[in-house]
Amino acid sequence: MALPKGVAMRRFSCAGASVAVLLCGLSLAVNAQQPPSRISADTRLATPGGASFTAPAGWSVRSTDAMVVLQTPEPDSHVVVIDVQATDADAAVAAAWKLYKADAKRPLKLATDRPARNGWDARRVYDYETSPNERAVVQAVAYRAGAAWTVLIVDGTEPTFERRAAPLSLVAQSLRPKGYQRESFAGRTSHPLDAERIANIKSLLESGMKELGVPGVAFSLIDRGKVVFEGGLGVRELGKTDPIDENTLFIAASNTKALTTLLLARLVDAKKLDWEQPVAQVYPAFKLGDADTTRRVLVKHLICACTGLPRQDLEWIFEFAQSTPARAMSLLGTIEPTSKFGEVFQYSNLMAAAAGFVGGSLLYPGRELGAAYDDAMRTQIFEPLGMSRTTFDFARAQKSNHARPHGLDVDGKLAIGKMDLNYAVVPVRPAGGMWTSVHDLSRYVMMELAGGRLSDGSRLVSEQNLVMRRSPQILLGEDQTYGMGLMEDRTWGVNVVHHGGDLAGYHSDMIFLPVHGVGAVILTNSDPGVRLRRPFMRRLLEVLFDGKPEAAEDLAASARQMKTAIAKERERLIVPADPSQAAKLAARYRNAALGDVVVRHERGGTVFDVGEWKSAVASRVNDDHTISFITTDPSLLGFEFVVADRDGKRALIVRDGQHEYVFAETADRSQE
Repeated sequence: MALPKGVAMRRFSCAGASVAVLLCGLSLAVNAQQPPSRISADTRLATPGGASFTAPAGWSVRSTDAMVVLQTPEPDSHVVVIDVQATDADAAVAAAWKLYKADAKRPLKLATDRPARNGWDARRVYDYETSPNERAVVQAVAYRAGAAWTVLIVDGTEPTFERRAAPLSLVAQSLRPKGYQRESFAGRTSHPLDAERIANIKSLLESGMKELGVPGVAFSLIDRGKVVFEGGLGVRELGKTDPIDENTLFIAASNTKALTTLLLARLVDAKKLDWEQPVAQVYPAFKLGDADTTRRVLVKHLICACTGLPRQDLEWIFEFAQSTPARAMSLLGTIEPTSKFGEVFQYSNLMAAAAGFVGGSLLYPGRELGAAYDDAMRTQIFEPLGMSRTTFDFARAQKSNHARPHGLDVDGKLAIGKMDLNYAVVPVRPAGGMWTSVHDLSRYVMMELAGGRLSDGSRLVSEQNLVMRRSPQILLGEDQTYGMGLMEDRTWGVNVVHHGGDLAGYHSDMIFLPVHGVGAVILTNSDPGVRLRRPFMRRLLEVLFDGKPEAAEDLAASARQMKTAIAKERERLIVPADPSQAAKLAARYRNAALGDVVVRHERGGTVFDVGEWKSAVASRVNDDHTISFITTDPSLLGFEFVVADRDGKRALIVRDGQHEYVFAETADRSQE
């Protein structure tokens, strides 16, 4: 689980290439007047310079002598790939913009270098200023191979690229220069995780913690059926000395999903469910905002991110104080698809929550949905696996050995974060509410590696239904697919199964290589900890298969990019919020779906209080002269409220990737 997009410091990672196009091995000559041609299947294309990439099915392509333009199924967004001659990255990008859109004058916000990878000798990413009301995504990436430059331009709308993020990733990840052969570990035997290799992994995490600002990390390593390391680095709480250890509890967030689908797998084994069974048949109250989608959703689709339902998290993140699992289920009945069934990856925490509550209700019919799910997970999953400390009880977890959440403040300084926002997950806990330790989560990973068997050799779940949860349901990117709460990644020629988890101040991953009998878990207690996950996975593969030493450089570059982006964003923020702008705000605003926002002018600044959580805010003047107020408290950083006027009343607008919520001025109840 991750907090929704729609915050101030959003980023899209892109890449690409193309000009003279090769379709199905045939040269395709296209002139400037030819209309776009729709691609019926993922298709490998090539530029005149020989760089290649994959164009996604359902997109359209139009080519000229100078460039290739890919258009999303929506007409408002394009990915443009251009080969140019230039002396450096800046000149390459300037030349590409001149060819694509000569009159474009959007200010550059940030340009950052990335490590040379995938055959490219240099990479530089350019982010451009946009105003929130534009809902625009504009970025360029310059790639150099030898003396040749290829530039990718991403130019479109946020709602479209939010729903088309996976196809966009396919273009980005598949871009390679002519003649480049990908690194592959296929067919290799993994090295044992001995003391030296464990120390190598530990060293990366220690340096990453310092570079990023992560007080505590717990991690474990599993090799050939045994835990060869489990323990912690750093402290549970900034400013204190209590150490992280293998039993320290963290919120695992979306890593809960795989254990929820494990519950479903056991129910399939028990013939209480079938993967191909309509959910409405199992649970008649199941309802989505679209009747046809409701009918089409089978049990296997509950956590597949493939139904077309968009991410719509703000409605349970803003209004959760009185929420219940039953309300979360009813909220699903208001959500409508924004893409076709099975077309693209769209993550839905509410659908994942429904999976757990449906499963619990089958075991304990008539009980309150949350209590039924909790007991089902305890008796069917946690106790058999020996996950004795794992719990959904926030109070119990926080009375024991647990890690506090941390985040960066508006100036990039590490601070203890608030727990308030994390309580939003309680009513939807099958999607991400599990507290666990690396010791406990390693028990689960070992069971996956053992094909469904427990440590004593007894079977928890059939191998068929265990593996069904990893079966590809929808494409995530090149060589990456999503199953049921688990991802498969074949980027390096070996099958890596994993899933991440993200809540305020907590970021985690669990990884296993079924063929090699190797697994790992990482739990962190700081928002920058999300940047440890991919380098951790990469370093694991490096020591297992003698891979190129890329993880440390990737991590260092990520830390530099993070600090540069924070500093750049800070330049435009007024902290505390501009008093003259804050004085123009109403005392209270209301939105039917998200509830109230109360504005308080306290000593030293302005606070936005949504009831369930509150934060000090900064202000910013946008390029279109609108005003935004942005939350600044650690672990709440980046919620953006745009000042507006609606029907003569003061208003605030909050957005996620595809939705807009208008808070209209309402009576100040403090004066009633």
